[in-house]
Amino acid sequence: MANELSVAVLGPGGVGGLLAALLSRTGHRVICLSGEKTAEALRTDGIRVRSARFGDFTARVEADTELREPVDACLVTVKHTALDAALARVPAPVLSDGLVVPFLNGVEHPAALRARYRPDRVAPAVIRVESTRVAPGVVEHGSPFAEIDLTGTDVPRPRLDALADAFAGAGPATRVLEDETAALWAKMSFLAPFALLTTRYGLPLGDVRTRHRDELTALVEETAAISRACGGPADPAQALARYDAFPPSTKSSMQRDAEAGRPLELDAIGGALLRAAERHGIPAPVAARVVDEVHPFA
Repeated sequence: MANELSVAVLGPGGVGGLLAALLSRTGHRVICLSGEKTAEALRTDGIRVRSARFGDFTARVEADTELREPVDACLVTVKHTALDAALARVPAPVLSDGLVVPFLNGVEHPAALRARYRPDRVAPAVIRVESTRVAPGVVEHGSPFAEIDLTGTDVPRPRLDALADAFAGAGPATRVLEDETAALWAKMSFLAPFALLTTRYGLPLGDVRTRHRDELTALVEETAAISRACGGPADPAQALARYDAFPPSTKSSMQRDAEAGRPLELDAIGGALLRAAERHGIPAPVAARVVDEVHPFA
């Protein structure tokens, strides 16, 4: 890769739109892939970002309904519920040697992507950010931070380093991690209890951690045990301390999807958690019950 990269962004929503705009602003070629209506809006108006951290700005991007030429990397920033349909916009022969960089919740998607694209070019990433698409091509970045962990067990390290440099140069604090499993389970261990319980009770995190503290603690401990069995980190006390540090009004993206009547990523988060527990023989009665109780919202 050269210093200036060509990057496709599949699903220019809250996360994808923010990354597309930041990369474009710093001189990289960005092609957003979406439906025709969104693509037309992006071609006409670019991506407008409102951010206390990165400033308010508009970035010009290219936009199309599918990838028509090779790129250095394709960022996959759709929801799990839309993944299969969205991947039709990125034909493997066209992507060729480009990296596939999924910013997806859960832990099962790397295997699915490696079955579809070059296994040694799939580079899973984790992002910590609060960013929302409020209209096609309009993104509000609300958190005072944006942090990326980039991994990829079999991806050549220079390819990861070049992409990490591009992210870091665009704004988000970025690091390359050697242990892909640990990176994905670190996110899953924090996300699963938070997403499942805020959605189950329709309450922000502050109410969940006070009114349902015992249930939260039990679910965190189950998730940590499953993570440990899968080769990931396990620190229930640290997870609870992180929840306690968040503003009480914090909502999970799954909860917001439930409130808006959108499909939930229940299988990618809760389902994957239970499948991992079953594979390793880890009891997860609280997780099983909460997933079952969230099902009516899915």
